[in-house]
This record gives sequence, C-alpha cells and structure tokens, in this order.
Amino acid sequence: MAHKFVCSTTAPIVDTKAGKLRGFLLDNTYTFYGIKYADAARFQMPHDVAPWEGVKDALGYGYVCPMLSQDKPGSGELKVPHRYWPMDENCQYLNVWTQSIDKDAKKPVMVWLHGGGFSAGSSIEQVAYDGKNMSQYGDVVVVTINHRLNILGYLDLSPFGEKYKNSCNAGNADMVAALKWVHENIASFGGDPENVTIFGQSGGGMKVWTLMQTPEADGLFHKGIIQSGLLDGLGLGADAFGKKADGTEIVKALMKELGFDKVEQLETVPYDDLAEAYNKVAPVLAKEGKYIGGSGPLSNEFYDGDPRDVGFNAHARTIPVMIGTVLDEFMGFGPGNPNRNTMTAEEARAMIAGVYGEENADEMIALFEKAYPGKNLCDLVTLDSAFRAPTKDFIAKKSECPEAPTYSYMFAYEFPVDEGAGPWHCSEIPFVFHNTELVPVCNKPGVSDELEHRMFAAWTNFAKYGDPNDVSLPEWPACKPGDEACMIFDETCEVRHNHDNELIKKHLTCAPKFGMGHVEIQH
Repeated sequence: MAHKFVCSTTAPIVDTKAGKLRGFLLDNTYTFYGIKYADAARFQMPHDVAPWEGVKDALGYGYVCPMLSQDKPGSGELKVPHRYWPMDENCQYLNVWTQSIDKDAKKPVMVWLHGGGFSAGSSIEQVAYDGKNMSQYGDVVVVTINHRLNILGYLDLSPFGEKYKNSCNAGNADMVAALKWVHENIASFGGDPENVTIFGQSGGGMKVWTLMQTPEADGLFHKGIIQSGLLDGLGLGADAFGKKADGTEIVKALMKELGFDKVEQLETVPYDDLAEAYNKVAPVLAKEGKYIGGSGPLSNEFYDGDPRDVGFNAHARTIPVMIGTVLDEFMGFGPGNPNRNTMTAEEARAMIAGVYGEENADEMIALFEKAYPGKNLCDLVTLDSAFRAPTKDFIAKKSECPEAPTYSYMFAYEFPVDEGAGPWHCSEIPFVFHNTELVPVCNKPGVSDELEHRMFAAWTNFAKYGDPNDVSLPEWPACKPGDEACMIFDETCEVRHNHDNELIKKHLTCAPKFGMGHVEIQH
C-alpha cells in the first residue's frame, strides 16, 4: 500500500537558529536527516555552525565518524543487522523524526546515543535505530546523533598545550553541543526543550551517565535511560573512562611513528595514517598498563568522573534514571546449543560443571533457578555479570539519592533462533524503538508484539513522565536503598526484588574470565 509522501520546494520547512531546513513527510512523520549541529577542528572543542541564507536540504544522512578498523559483516548480522555509511571526521550531524512542526506542540524529546563504546558506531549503524516508529507510535520527537569517536574524540593531548586541554573529552563535548542544538531548536520540530530524555545502549548507555556528570550539560536534558551501559572486567587498562590520565607517552609514540617533531602535525595528518600509527603503537603501551586514549572521557574540569567512584554530582542526583541489562550480553553471541531443549538433568549439570567447576555446579544451578524460575539452564552457561554487577552497583548508589527515582530492568526474552537463544548484547533495541518488524530474529507470533508494546510503552512513558509504569505492565516501583525492584521483561513480565543478588555474587567468583585487552566495545 502506498504511503503519503511530501517533499516540495515549499514544505516541510522549519526555522532553526542558523537557517531554514527542508525535510520530508512520510505518512504523518516529518523527517529531517543530516542536520549539522556543530563544527570543530581536530582535537578542538565544537562551535556553532555558520548561518546560511535560503533553505538547506536535510534529506540525506550526514557523515559518520571514521573508525580505527573497518567493521566486517558476517553471521552476527542476523542478530544485529547493520548499515554502513560514508565516514569523515567532520561528523557532527543529527537526524530528527517528529509528528508535528508546530512550535507550540511541546512533545517529549528522546535523544539516542549510539553504541560501539566511545570508539565506533553511528546514529544509523543499526537498522533498529530508525526513529520513525518510535515517533509515530509514541508521539515523541526522536533525535539520533553522530559525534567524534576514538582518538578523534578521546585522546589526551593536554600536556602539549592549552588549546588541547579538553581533547580527551571532545566526543562528549560534541554531544553537549548536540544537546544545546536541541535546546535551542527543537521547538521548531514540535519538541519541548524542557522535557528531553537521553537514552543509549552499551557505549550509548555509558554516554548517558558520563553526561549526567558533565556540568555543561546541566539543564539540557532531564531524564536518562541506560541500557547495558556499565561494564567491568574487560581489561580496558589505564584509560578506563572516568579516571585521570596523561597522554604524554601515547602522543610521543604517535609522533615518533609518524616521524613528526611538532604535535601540531597530528592535527593535519590524514586520519588513515593517524589510525595506522595508533593501531601500531597503542597495543605496546596497553600491555604495559599505560594510558593510550580513544576509549572514553577522562575526568577534568569538564567531566566530573564515574559516579560510582566520585559520587553523583548535585545535578546528576536530580535526574530520574531507568537502567538495566540483558540476561546474556556478550556471551549471547556464541553458538547455539542443539541440545538446548532435549538435555537431561544430568547432561545439563555436566555442561554447567564444565563451565563453573564441579564444586560450584549445584550451587549455581540452585541460585539460577531461584533467580529465573523456568529458564533454560543453557542461559546459566551464558549468563552475564560483567555488565550486570556494575549496573547493580550503580542502581544501589543512585537509589541512595532521594532527589529522583531509579528504575531497574532485566531483558530476558528467549529468541526463536538456534533451538532458542537467550538475549544478546543489543537485542532489546528493536523492542525499545518499536522496530521488531525490521529485525526478523525478534519475531515470535503471539509473543513478540506484546513484549514490544510493553517495553516501548515503558520507555516512552518514562520519557514523558519520568515514570515507566503502564497499564500493560505489573506495578513497577522505583528502587530503594537495599531494595532493587527489577522489572523482568520476558514473555511474562514481572517485578522481582533483589532477585539475582546471590547469583551474581557467586557468578563473579567462578565464571570464566574473558579479558579482552584494549578493545572496541562492539555494537
């Protein structure tokens, strides 16, 4: 059936601070792609774009940030289908989907921060990031943004001059610039600049809580949703984000590799040459536990640091938060088990003993069955604690802040692939965006539509009201000190209190370690 489409020389056109923009209308959704929200020289802070005369088209996605290594498509595309796009470090672009361009509409605004750690990814990388359905079914304004990543966004050159004093946080400064653009312009797209929610998954979730700790972002957003955005135990080295560090050694190593005698030469060398040099020298320093940059922001006057270490600053304490993980996370990308639904109890125990040790098998089984009654024991083998443990720590500490509520969730849906598979890292995103129709593996007749409705309602209700409760869900209370009230999103949704405390505590003691050295957190 044909859709209604409008894109003429006179409509739809909106006014922004810098000039007029033309998008298109598809059915009832006004869409604007590739809006330039800032400009920046390499390693420098972003600044406003220059105003223009006439009407500028916003009809094509803008450049995405270059990566240190090229993604390679493969079988993982079934679980997390991707899109790839032209790259350029001049990448400060955003996209908008909205149901109105009436300046008085004042619809809630949801700003998506993409995954890929702080090193990779883009606002359109995953098929499920498309904002049309979220805007249409939720009656919200959806914004997705690109920003500088890896060594373009997070390399500390501050020892080499005042102009580099915040190069280690340039990527986050881009995000602040995008939020300032939203604050100044979103009313023209029907949005309410006083009701902005930032949300993101994996690296995007990390961006949410780092922005909560960024004073320049105060007042530019009002709620935060963190999806699988806390991570411990992957050996990210001395540059684990939020710490203080010094870029002297990595910058000197880069200059030596490139044959430079002035740090300013790093500002103009082609990115591909810079990346090649970095990929050669960084692993050497990383093995010595030294700062190598590129993995995320560092604490300084711009960024206050990890709230689990330094405490939530006064403004972060006032921000309502919804936060959670998925049951299997990275381990969910492993191969399926053909015997998942036919194993005997003895075979299942032997499998679990092979992972956690004979001496831990019975206790792990008992704790898992207590935490997740009815779940297949194959999910115990792939259970995550690398994300879940720090997430629980964040929840416990944020719950001590009475100024704003904290809501906890766990995504535990079993997907209809490989005789059934527990949820993997990123697998909740299509449900959140109301985009399961775009990701075939999500679909289970009679089940996935209802789960999508419930999750989508929770996310959009939280954006609208700061409370995720919906008539389709059981009552979902905020967490309290010592009481994590966790919504389990599954074929049957339920709230459980402190349900996996003992399981995660035990899992941390006996789960195989999978340190990854200096990694780009995949998306």
